[in-house]
Amino acid sequence: MARDRKQFLLRIPPELYAVYEAWAADEFRSVNAQMEAVLVDAARRAGRPPRRRGASRAVDDEDSA
Repeated sequence: MARDRKQFLLRIPPELYAVYEAWAADEFRSVNAQMEAVLVDAARRAGRPPRRRGASRAVDDEDSA
């Protein structure tokens, strides 16, 4: 079953899209998945990890295991 996702329009310069496209290919991901991974990492580094739906606490950081 697919997870619910919030859809929104993102406008970025073609040069930046090309960077994400190459980066995603290097990691065997879609561009969308790569952007999501970068955003999740940035949120964690800023001390604002994403919360699981219905969870009362933040998702554990992979590095803390």
